[in-house]
Amino acid sequence: MAVASIAAGGPLLTACSSSKSTSNKGSVATGDALKKVLPAYVPSTLVPPDIPGVNGSSPGFTKLPDPLVVSVKAKPGKGSTFKAMTPIWGTVPKKDNAYYKAVDEALGATVAFDPLDGTTYQEKIGAVLASSGIPDLVTIPGWNMQGQIRNAIENKFADLGPYLSGDAVKKYPNLAAIPTGAWQMAVFGGKLRGLPNSGGVLGNAFFYRKDLVDAAGVALPKTADELVSFGKSVTDAKNKRWAFDDLWACIQKLYGVLPDAPHYWQLKDGKLVHKIETQEYREALAFARKLHDQKLVHPDADAGKDGDAKIRFTSGQTVMYQDGTGGWYGMVSEQAKQNPKFAMQALDYFAADGGAPLLWQDDQAGIFSFINKNLPKEKIEELLAIADYAAAPFGSQEFQLVNYGVEGTHYHLKDGAPVFTEQGVQEAQPATLYFLAAPPPSIAHPDQPQMVKDYAGWMARQAPHLKKPLFYGMQIVEPTRYASLYTGFDDLQKDIRRGRKPVSAVEDAVSTWKKSGGEQLRAFYQGILDKNGSGA
Repeated sequence: MAVASIAAGGPLLTACSSSKSTSNKGSVATGDALKKVLPAYVPSTLVPPDIPGVNGSSPGFTKLPDPLVVSVKAKPGKGSTFKAMTPIWGTVPKKDNAYYKAVDEALGATVAFDPLDGTTYQEKIGAVLASSGIPDLVTIPGWNMQGQIRNAIENKFADLGPYLSGDAVKKYPNLAAIPTGAWQMAVFGGKLRGLPNSGGVLGNAFFYRKDLVDAAGVALPKTADELVSFGKSVTDAKNKRWAFDDLWACIQKLYGVLPDAPHYWQLKDGKLVHKIETQEYREALAFARKLHDQKLVHPDADAGKDGDAKIRFTSGQTVMYQDGTGGWYGMVSEQAKQNPKFAMQALDYFAADGGAPLLWQDDQAGIFSFINKNLPKEKIEELLAIADYAAAPFGSQEFQLVNYGVEGTHYHLKDGAPVFTEQGVQEAQPATLYFLAAPPPSIAHPDQPQMVKDYAGWMARQAPHLKKPLFYGMQIVEPTRYASLYTGFDDLQKDIRRGRKPVSAVEDAVSTWKKSGGEQLRAFYQGILDKNGSGA
């Protein structure tokens, strides 16, 4: 597999085995060079899951072990103080609080966090990286890596290869348990720069109200046509109930449509073909349009009011909606307090014609933390030891402290499951240490064991149908002159799906795309493919 890191507008450089980084131009690690960069993979066996993962699916844990295991034998810190900049979505906790004090005591070091609003994080990152006062540790989500930020990553942050590549990572067992695919995404400019926050292999699902479906006595669909029939059976506009919310992301999966950049290419007859050029894309648009035309989609969803999708679902205004699987637990646990009859499940994917689905695998990491390259070797090693603590697995004392805080102060155990106190919600629930490093993804919710079984079972059933896209695991930045080429298709697909333009409007748009730089963009990706091979 290859990993690419290409600066916007810069030429592609083929790296030799030493994988030398070239400032502002990027470089690529491939073949033996890549193998030398990546850490060894040593899965953790400290806490066996109740539901093992299958084909890369996340394992499930329905209960806390008693007693909790210990994954880090001694305090990892050496008394240092580190400044850390991370995003946060929610209320920023007070800097001097019981959670931070307990964590610092356990670490044997002080990590002074400066959590910043995730919605405006993009501008903050640029300003910080352009200054001379870069914190010791900086977390950067992949979606914030715009403009010259990838160049800054190569120039401002430490090469972690000497500390983690190959068997060196075994000094840090919890980091060694992070999947190779996640580390692959942490290679920038041919060098291991980041600590990845790893994620699952499949992130979106069709969720449906099982309680409403059971009450209606309707069979679950297994083809696209059956999905339409299902929609007609459960839609009752007079009583303000519609079958569907906006399902576009998941409809694309039914038709095997490619993901978005940089994964919107596939090889057909030796030529790179963009997703907007495929028949599958057109068929998916036509099907989504059919749901609109037959008035099976909630009018507010059709109007683009996406922020209320969950409310429409929980209130019963829609029977099916799409969401990230990470929201499954929150929805179930919240509704358990408000509506005892509420039951939600994820629909198994199927191909539109009823065959086996083609599911494009998600990249295994999208958020990364970086260490300031100006830190001396001993400080970098101390931070990596702290990261090893942060990456402790579920069921360990370290995981419990990082994610829940101090028992009796931030949480208490109820029926063997941790429940936050009011102080825990304010201080420990918006945890920041896990941005430094996190364990491999797992489905671990002792307070909702049935939901764990449902989720883990669903993911295990989908996993055999996963396929890696052509440029899987590659950090690619498209030249800035092509950056807006694809953006117009977002508005176009909405216009088509919502009845404002015909499906045939795609043809003119694709023609314009080719003339405006699409062919040059194709050549850009072809160059990456020729020099580095496929990541699939």
